Amino acid sequence: MIEEINVDNIEDKVKQTNSMRFLSAFNNIDYAIKTRYNMNRSMGFSEAIRKAVAFNFIVRKYEDDLISYGRLRNSIVHDNGDYVIAEPHIEVVEKIEKIERLLTTPPKALEVVARRDVLSVHSSKSMRDVIMLVASSSYSNIPVFNDENEIIGIANGQKILDSFGKFLLSGGNETAFLDSVKIEDMLSKIENSNYYAFANKDITVEQALALFHQNSKLLAVLVTENGGAKEKPLGIMTGSDVLKMNKILENY
Repeated sequence: MIEEINVDNIEDKVKQTNSMRFLSAFNNIDYAIKTRYNMNRSMGFSEAIRKAVAFNFIVRKYEDDLISYGRLRNSIVHDNGDYVIAEPHIEVVEKIEKIERLLTTPPKALEVVARRDVLSVHSSKSMRDVIMLVASSSYSNIPVFNDENEIIGIANGQKILDSFGKFLLSGGNETAFLDSVKIEDMLSKIENSNYYAFANKDITVEQALALFHQNSKLLAVLVTENGGAKEKPLGIMTGSDVLKMNKILENY
């Protein structure tokens, strides 16, 4: 079934001229951007692109290309209609179709990036237990739940090490830190919580990547049904997934 659909798609593209494919992708991009960000349909394409740069990582990445495609569209189509006076090069067509796919049918992060086997730990666990869990699992970012099944933070290897160092510098000893300090105690001393974020199940790869680019301190994004802290995590993404996200978008 999948092979038949792919063959049909290839045959459709063979039948279409480069200009037909270009204009179809261009119009879909124009519609998607203006609809998604509630822009006036009469707004010029270039203006819409420049406004969308602030909200969309893909538009920001391909801003120069999209502005050029706006000028190209005006060059190949007669001013007062759809009469084509030029044919764009195939490489241009394939690139604008790629951007169209990224903007209109973007890949979902939960399907292609997020790790589904989300390991978690209870907030009452000692630092010894948490450190052993981090070491045995090879996961350096583990969500921490309290008695209300709410995620209160992330047990991160580097943050644990920093807390351990501060504890020793303040006069504490190793055994006290490992057995008397609970993970919730450590998390309560972290001044801000912007090192992790929540997202709903429909977050796209582009949106997830944008979160990491917007916040250099972000260590993990937890995916839940509606993006709530009291919901069961469906997946988790960390800074180590950024390279994978970029590759997915490049090859999509």
